[in-house]
Amino acid sequence: MKRTLIFCFAVVALLAAGFTIANGTSDAQSNNKESREAQHEARQQQRAQRLAEYREQLDSTILSHNYRFVPQTMQQLPAGMMRNLMNPCYEIIVWSEAVDVCIPFLKGYTPPYYPVVFNYVLSSVQDYTAEQTEYGWHVTFQSTMFTATNFTFSFEIYNHYGGATLTISSPFYNSVQYTGNIFGI
Repeated sequence: MKRTLIFCFAVVALLAAGFTIANGTSDAQSNNKESREAQHEARQQQRAQRLAEYREQLDSTILSHNYRFVPQTMQQLPAGMMRNLMNPCYEIIVWSEAVDVCIPFLKGYTPPYYPVVFNYVLSSVQDYTAEQTEYGWHVTFQSTMFTATNFTFSFEIYNHYGGATLTISSPFYNSVQYTGNIFGI
């Protein structure tokens, strides 16, 4: 009988201890949950602030006419093969007084098209426009690049995710589209 009584007291003591621990952990869990929610809101605010700062920085870079476009892919339009550009020398640098072009292009009137590299420093370009759009910027300019053909450079710069698309078009050749990034100088 004594053993049964001791056993009953032990079971009651264990149940009481378990209930106390469960209440303590639920309070700790609710405190942790509140802390996590506060940290989450703080991180969201920090991200929103960083995104706004990035947009402002990109806007001032485009307006300053001192930026560089580094292509990562190219594709002849309308349905050419997508090519990855691994050469770190390919870029277009836009300054207020000149444009430095070093970028591959596909020439030819009919297949097979042949690759060339436009490697020019253009001391002047025609019809340079930069207009702000809902998604970022649309920048266009034209140049003959010391040939009889007029080439139109058209940038779509996306300030939401930091990328840019360049389309080089000409009346005689198929357009070539590049995707890449814009960097300030």
